[in-house]
Amino acid sequence: MSDPLLVRYFHPDYGVRLGVRFDEKVRDVHSEYPSLTAWLKSSVGRPEAAIEEILQAGRASLLTFSAAIFENAPAESKPHWLAPIDEQDVWAAGVTYERSKMARQEEAVDGGDVYARVYRAERPELFYKARGRWVVGIHAGVGIRSDATWSVPEPELGLVINPAMEVVGFTVGNDMSSRDIEGENPLYLPQAKVYTASCALGPGILLKSTADWPDTSIHIHIRRGGEVAFEGAVHTSRIKRTIPELVDYLGRSNTHPEGVVLLTGTGVVPPGEFTLQSGDEVQIQIEDIGTLVNTVKVV
Repeated sequence: MSDPLLVRYFHPDYGVRLGVRFDEKVRDVHSEYPSLTAWLKSSVGRPEAAIEEILQAGRASLLTFSAAIFENAPAESKPHWLAPIDEQDVWAAGVTYERSKMARQEEAVDGGDVYARVYRAERPELFYKARGRWVVGIHAGVGIRSDATWSVPEPELGLVINPAMEVVGFTVGNDMSSRDIEGENPLYLPQAKVYTASCALGPGILLKSTADWPDTSIHIHIRRGGEVAFEGAVHTSRIKRTIPELVDYLGRSNTHPEGVVLLTGTGVVPPGEFTLQSGDEVQIQIEDIGTLVNTVKVV
C-alpha cells in the first residue's frame, strides 16, 4: 500500500478540487479545504495534527474517483491532475550537491569559481523560480527556451512549507534550466531559470512534518522516440545542506503568507553533449511520492 498523497485535480463536473489519493482512489476534501492555501494556513503551529485531519477528511469523504481517470493531458473536457500548488511561490536552492557544483563549473566560460565558493559558503544559493499559477503538473508540457542551445531538466525533491516555515510535506520537482545562458554569465541565471513552463511539480504531496531528509532516491529517465536518451539517479544523502538550514535562509527577511515550495537542488546532470529536444518525455521519480511525467515543448 502506498502512502497517501495530497493532490489537486480538475474534473469537468466539479472544477478545480483538492483531494487525498489512497492508492488507486482519490477522495475529495473540497468541502473542508477548498484550496491548498486553506489547508496550509490551517497547519500553522500544528502540522502533524493538520496532516491527520486532512487524511481523516479524505477517509470520510463520500465523493471518490478512480485515480486512473485523471491520467490525461490538461484539457477542459477531461479530468486531469494539476500541480500540487495554488497561491504559493516556488523558490529553488542551487549547488546543494557536489555534482551540481562540478556541472556549473564545467558550463561556465570563466571556470565557475563562483559555484565552488557558494558550495563551501555558509549561506546557500536561493533564487525565485515561479509563481504558483505558472507551475505545470503531471502530463503537461515543460518548456525549453527558443533562444537556448543547451537545455536540461533538473530533477529535485521539493519541500512544501506552510506560512510559519514549517515543513508539511514533499513533492517531485523539475527545475528546467538553460545551461548555455547561465554558463555565459551567472548574472543571466534569472533568464536561464525563469520562463514559461520552466517549473513542474507533481504528482502530489507526501504529507510529512520532519526536519530530516527522506531516505530515498531521485531517478530521471528521458525518452526520445521511444528510446532512453538519458537516465540517472542520486540519493538524498548526497545533499550538502540540511532542511532546517535551507528553510531558515528562505525565511530570513521574507514572508510567505500562503506558504511556499522550495526545490532543493539537483544531483543528476546529463553529459555536456546532451540537450533536450521538443517531444522528449521527462520522467522524474522519487520513491514514496511518485513519478512526474512531462513532454518537452519549445516556448
